[in-house]
Amino acid sequence: MESNESINLDFQKFWLGLKRRWLPGVGVFSCVVGLATGVAFLLKPVYEAEGKLLVKKINQTSAVTGLGAEIGELNRVDQQSNPLKTEIEVIRSLPLLQRTIDALNLRDQEGIPLEPETLVKKLKLKNIAVTDVVQLSYKSTDPQEAAAVVNKLMNLYIENNVFTNRAAAVAAAEFITKQLPETNATVHQAELALRQFKEQNQVVALDEEAKSAVEVIKNLESQMTDTQAQLVDANAKSAMLQNKIGMNSQEGIAINSLNQSPGVQKVLEELQQVEGELAVQETRFVETHPTIEELRNKREALKALLQERIEESTGNQEQVSNSNLQMGELKQKLTEDFVKSEVERLALTSRLAYLSNAHSGYKQRVNVLPKLEQQQRELERQLEAAQSTYQTLLKKLQEVRVAENQNMGNATIIEPSVVPEKASIRKPAIIIVLGGMVGILLGGATAIILEVRDRSIKTLKEAREVFGYTFLGAIPSWRKKANFRGKETEWTVPELPVRDTPRLPISEAYRMLQANLKFLSSDKALQVIVVTSSVPKEGKSTVSANLAASMAQLGHQVLLVDADMRRPSQHHIWELTNAEGLSDVIVGQAEFKAAVSQVMPKLDVLTAGVIPPNPMALLDSKRMTGLIENFAETYDFVIIDTPPLLAAADALTLGKMTDGVLLVARPGIADYPSAAVANDLLVRSGQNVLGLVANGVIVENESDSYFYYVKEYYVEDDSTIRKPSKVNHKAV
Repeated sequence: MESNESINLDFQKFWLGLKRRWLPGVGVFSCVVGLATGVAFLLKPVYEAEGKLLVKKINQTSAVTGLGAEIGELNRVDQQSNPLKTEIEVIRSLPLLQRTIDALNLRDQEGIPLEPETLVKKLKLKNIAVTDVVQLSYKSTDPQEAAAVVNKLMNLYIENNVFTNRAAAVAAAEFITKQLPETNATVHQAELALRQFKEQNQVVALDEEAKSAVEVIKNLESQMTDTQAQLVDANAKSAMLQNKIGMNSQEGIAINSLNQSPGVQKVLEELQQVEGELAVQETRFVETHPTIEELRNKREALKALLQERIEESTGNQEQVSNSNLQMGELKQKLTEDFVKSEVERLALTSRLAYLSNAHSGYKQRVNVLPKLEQQQRELERQLEAAQSTYQTLLKKLQEVRVAENQNMGNATIIEPSVVPEKASIRKPAIIIVLGGMVGILLGGATAIILEVRDRSIKTLKEAREVFGYTFLGAIPSWRKKANFRGKETEWTVPELPVRDTPRLPISEAYRMLQANLKFLSSDKALQVIVVTSSVPKEGKSTVSANLAASMAQLGHQVLLVDADMRRPSQHHIWELTNAEGLSDVIVGQAEFKAAVSQVMPKLDVLTAGVIPPNPMALLDSKRMTGLIENFAETYDFVIIDTPPLLAAADALTLGKMTDGVLLVARPGIADYPSAAVANDLLVRSGQNVLGLVANGVIVENESDSYFYYVKEYYVEDDSTIRKPSKVNHKAV
């Protein structure tokens, strides 16, 4: 908050300084603006020609045909770059500018060929906002030359753009022509590698094969499960039948085959008959009997024949007992079932082995399929990339062949430059505007410099800060503007406003001063007061007269003494004669009662009288001291008007005889050195300074006011304002 107030006060102080020094500031401003205006009108007329180019991303032919669009296409390198700005820099390039100069034979005023650097200074290029249009403008004293430069530069840029695009197409065609054979060979190599891979790995369609293999493996696993279940049943059945028949599988198969062999059964039947007959005959004959021997030989022959028949039937030479060959029908049935069970078991075992082998084979194939697929995809990608590159090169070769024959660039002239008829006023206007700105700066600087060099006290605030005494009141400036019935009239307030115009704010200011003096001391009332100032013309005499009048209006008996015997003024203010006065009373040439004059009720005025050769000798006397004591006994208040402090020591001398000194300061009249000397005199002499009165304060010039005045005076008739006297009243 304090910082904002400080800034505001500083600005107000600066503004008030400019107001005080406005006349020299305006003079400097007028001179600078006049000089700038003269220079602007002395300049040769400058003509500015303009033309416009439409810059497209791709040329019109490529946009229509779709061929060669990439050649000459305007692309940005990064997100921050602007293709249009790039083309503007191409137009501004030195080679194009030099070609323009050579084509038009441009020369300067001395006849020397124009330099590209000079040309670019007169050339202006800009991108019209939110469009793809570039505007070119050129300034010259010759309107024909201005239009020719713009048109020539646009045509050269278009030619350069077409040439650049065609050169890029030719270079691209040469490169593609060299790359096509190599790319074709790469395609053949990729095709050969893919074919060899399929032949070596017996690959037709890996995706279909993988799907089929998964289904086959699933079916095989299902069949294996069923076969394993059937095999378990067959094993259990075979084991049970084997336990019942008491033979193994080979024996069972052999016995079953012998039981079903007619030759074996016939021989076995004959053998059984022979053995039966032999048993009967052994009961009848002895063992050596020929019949017995014949039967035994026949039995052996049948046994040999049976064995032979068994070997033929079974295919081995194992001996088979006759009991097995002569089993019962039930056992034979069980044997047949056992043989069938064994056959079934063996078949299931073989089937399970086959299914397991097939399952393993498919699993191995499935496991290797991902690797084969990866290899195939890699080979296919290589082939596809080679084919794509080859196709792209073929397509690009066709496009660049078309682009080689194109005569259209990325830019077209949409507005050719015409010869300007009127000269450009931009430069003169800029000179005048710059002159105005410089004039404002120099005028302000002049006012500030004068303000800084001026050592006078300019405001009420400065006066209070310099003197540092108690502030008792501020008397506004006498010159005001009064508004009577809607009309503004400038008039001068009389020197005695307290008496003549008591309703004006200035009269209230004197009454406020009188009230502040009254409340200065609570122990002893102030009675005799010396009024002085630092330098002449600060209005101390006027302040003394009006202060005395305001006291008298309150009913106090007041004496106003003019003790300024060098330049007295109270007799002028009150329109009195100065034939007798204070000097005459001091030396005894006149009586006080004869010299004093009553100017208004309760107010007597003692003029200075005859001006003596040495006023100080009269004032610094016992007679003067006695007079002051008599005055204090007779009057309620005694106001003594004395010379300025820097003009004489009268005020310091009288101040020691009275209750105190009232110091008057007027902003704009007193300065800092004078104020410092006056302060020093008051301090060294030990004066009782009652306080400070600011006289002639212009409220409008104050950066911060300690009082507020009514903006418009009370409406009064002209008769209420007393006309100033024709006597030359000069405030001292």
